[in-house]
Amino acid sequence: MTPPELIALARKKGAMISTAESCTGGLIAGAITDIAGSSDVFDRGFVTYSNAAKTEMLEVDPDAITAFGAVSEEVARAMAVGALKHSDATITVSVSGVAGPGASGQKPEGRVCFGIAKSGADPHVETVEFGPLGRDVVRQKTVAKALHLLAEALS
Repeated sequence: MTPPELIALARKKGAMISTAESCTGGLIAGAITDIAGSSDVFDRGFVTYSNAAKTEMLEVDPDAITAFGAVSEEVARAMAVGALKHSDATITVSVSGVAGPGASGQKPEGRVCFGIAKSGADPHVETVEFGPLGRDVVRQKTVAKALHLLAEALS
């Protein structure tokens, strides 16, 4: 799903999108807002690269970060739910992963956890193992997957 296609779908569904990003540092929000007219469907992006930012901006429980790690489905879920709570969005996507180079503790390079939160629905989470493809490629694939998950949830 390309950003223009996602914007058209969100517009058709009357949806408002927000993002909560760690490993992508705002690239998902950037991909959406690169498109003229995106303000019709994009509310805001949270770049929560540090654990403190996840806790302060999105109300991610620090105990969850300690227990599961920042790169976990539990934290991705909390990020997506927090973004929904702290925005005017009707749907949010979150990402937290290890872009590389190299692993982070016991989390391998290329592991990215995704969360989708949508008004009136249970959050969806999933983990993708992109593998050690290098930082730029992992981040690009993460953006593409996030756009796909948003479109899937809106369909």
